Amino acid sequence: MSATDNKQKAEELKTKGNESLKSNKVDEAIELYTQAIELDPENHVLYSNRSAAYLQADKHSEALKDAEKTVKLNRTWAKGYARKGAALAHLERFEEAEEAYRQGLEHEPGNQLMKDALKDVEAKQLEVTNPFVVKGAEEKLRASEKTKAFMADPEFREKIKEMGRDPQALSKHLGDERIVMALAVLLDVNIPSGGITARVPRDPLVQQATKGDHLPDLTGEDDDEEEGEEETRGPSPSKEPHLSRSEAQKKALEEKELGNAAYKKREFPEAMAHYDKALELDPTNITILTNKAAVYFEQAEWDDCLQLCQMAVEKGREVRADFKFIAKAFARMGNVYFKQKKWEEAVKHYDHSLAEHRNPEIVVKKNEAKKKWETEKRLSYIDPEKALKEKEKGNELFKKGNFAGAVKFYTEAIKRNPDDAKVYSNRALCYQKLLEFQLAANDADKCVALDPEFIKGWIRKGHALMALKDTMRAMQAFQKALDLDPQNTDAQAGLKKCVESDDPEERRKRAMQNPEVQKILGDPAMQIIMQQMQRNPEALRDHLQNPDIAAKLQVLLEAGFISIH
Repeated sequence: MSATDNKQKAEELKTKGNESLKSNKVDEAIELYTQAIELDPENHVLYSNRSAAYLQADKHSEALKDAEKTVKLNRTWAKGYARKGAALAHLERFEEAEEAYRQGLEHEPGNQLMKDALKDVEAKQLEVTNPFVVKGAEEKLRASEKTKAFMADPEFREKIKEMGRDPQALSKHLGDERIVMALAVLLDVNIPSGGITARVPRDPLVQQATKGDHLPDLTGEDDDEEEGEEETRGPSPSKEPHLSRSEAQKKALEEKELGNAAYKKREFPEAMAHYDKALELDPTNITILTNKAAVYFEQAEWDDCLQLCQMAVEKGREVRADFKFIAKAFARMGNVYFKQKKWEEAVKHYDHSLAEHRNPEIVVKKNEAKKKWETEKRLSYIDPEKALKEKEKGNELFKKGNFAGAVKFYTEAIKRNPDDAKVYSNRALCYQKLLEFQLAANDADKCVALDPEFIKGWIRKGHALMALKDTMRAMQAFQKALDLDPQNTDAQAGLKKCVESDDPEERRKRAMQNPEVQKILGDPAMQIIMQQMQRNPEALRDHLQNPDIAAKLQVLLEAGFISIH
């Protein structure tokens, strides 16, 4: 069978697979897509369709594998990234899902389904990093023995409400250990209920990495676990009752406490001397190493701090120390890299810490570092000179009529220089030629947002909106171009065509799909105002004195629901 015959047969199998999937015959669809792939293994659509079928069959790992193959075969096809994002979301890998959807939207910015999916995974990710935004959070805190007493405090309740309204407030309130406990309850993380004795965190070094001059609190380094909690890694020397310790271990703890006291007074040489003596007496207690590392952190001796933390990790694994203590060592390393603005390393070490023990504070820090890392990568990619070369390549393909190829180079130019309004205008024209009118309108919007004086951007917007049959907004765009250049013939022709083709009834039908219009029309107060205007047109003048009402009337005017003569 020839290659052409194979492709034709594969297309037939794909069509049958699509029909089976629509009929909810998922296994049959998977088999048909698999047969098609055997005949045409380079067809990215086949992998995409089978990914969708696997997802429907709750085979999420297989769905992800096919989605990744789809993207590999066609890196500019937005649906491949959508498939990848959906599979990752079902696997609860929300950060990766978010990245996949963002990549897809780079190739198809107007894809509403992908925008909605991105919002969903962002919300789920937010629930992981800040569960105060989740509905029912307050009820859960009232029901928990660990936090119900806190909920009697109006100040505490107000903090909870503030974090529910504004996720950014979480970092502000982590200094209140009651908030840390509440965060642990909402995330189902164990923190000893008897451990909350003050309003400062047990390990403020997590916060010290980026702000404040307070010293890390070292007194909680070797607290006991909750009674009855099962040991998973063997006994930790720092957790054994004092009566069962050897004399050397007892003296080591005494030296450690003396070191902690000196540390709090910022008497670092004395603190170091006590920690060194404690290590001589008990070299298996890794909390002494992490306390000593905290001194180096305060003195900005980053290499020494990292070296000691690494020693603590290795020693901890050797003596089968508690997960929490190893997690603290990794967290301290993450804090060092955070201070050094080495975001990738910070994220990596926070991940290591969370793999040992899930601490809500470290979750917050990791996400903060990840955002800074992503911003740094995006900014480091910007290169106006390379952007200009990509733009010129796009121009050459556009002249040859290769609009899809031009889009690829314009997209790369935008990544290299996202503030160049003209590249968005060029890509908008390509989308217009490809009949992708919504994408053209999106790019035109971005163009005029970057440069409101760029006449061609407004004309691009007008033509895209006219193709979308959004006549009123198209007229506004052309009018804006004429405000800038009253003699512009393109804008004049566009405005004239809008006026000639305007269908008020069609405009009202389209407007009814707009949630803003629906809300205004459903507002009882606006209904009364509109009735008053029908009976007495002079009432309009009074209502226009109110800025809020005037704005709503303007929306209805543009939508064709009211007219002014």
